[in-house]
Amino acid sequence: MIDTHCHLTFPEFAGRVSQVLDAASRVGVHSAITIATTTADAIRTTELAALHPRLFASAGVHPLYSDKPCDWAELRRAGEHPKCVAWGELGLDNHYDKPPAAQQRAILEEQLAHIIRWSSEGLAKPIIVHCRKAFVDLVPILAATGLPGNRFVFHCFTGDSNDVRMALDMGAYISFTGVLTFPGAPDVRAAAKIVPIDRLMVETDSPFLAPQPVRGEWPNEPRFVVHVAEALAQVRGEDPIQLNEQLDENAVRFFGEMLRQPRMTAR
Repeated sequence: MIDTHCHLTFPEFAGRVSQVLDAASRVGVHSAITIATTTADAIRTTELAALHPRLFASAGVHPLYSDKPCDWAELRRAGEHPKCVAWGELGLDNHYDKPPAAQQRAILEEQLAHIIRWSSEGLAKPIIVHCRKAFVDLVPILAATGLPGNRFVFHCFTGDSNDVRMALDMGAYISFTGVLTFPGAPDVRAAAKIVPIDRLMVETDSPFLAPQPVRGEWPNEPRFVVHVAEALAQVRGEDPIQLNEQLDENAVRFFGEMLRQPRMTAR
């Protein structure tokens, strides 16, 4: 399977990305996408992805980093990298009061304007959305872009059934993390039952949110995405093997053929 969202440029993984990816590969996680949080980090994600055959990258400004220096030319340069498979993560976060909501929204709208223009210039990519307690604010903004709804994925879904319906109504994909496994997240599990099987993804969001079987381990790693997939199959009453195949297919359809599992060659 694929860990569709992790942060391998974070300090927790410095000097050991190869070992982390090898450990993931040993449990069947054949690919991962390392996600940008700032324009400078977008350059780092693409540089890191270039070093590892089955690692890919994104380019975007996270709402909680919207007070950091922002160089849109830098973001476009990252987006032009052949291993950059998505824009983002971008969005709104109403859980925290800093950066202020107005600043988050200003950076979001500016970023979306660039992405719309770049998409028309041949740099169309799917978009990874960060949305925390902000569905009512964010979904209309995304819908107003005119970009296809099925080119958005709401990553690390932590909302309820009403929230997930808003995202699904615009055509988006939904991605679940270890939060799905937490005893205190029944609303997330209820939402997971609603999502059409062809619009599901899984991720770790590592180094954060280690799933319940390894809760408390730091940092969370891409190899632990298998626990998220197992929990998702249990919640939905799906066959785990068939669901894993569907999750892979969904991720490849969304992010691109580069993420398809390599075929084993006969020796």
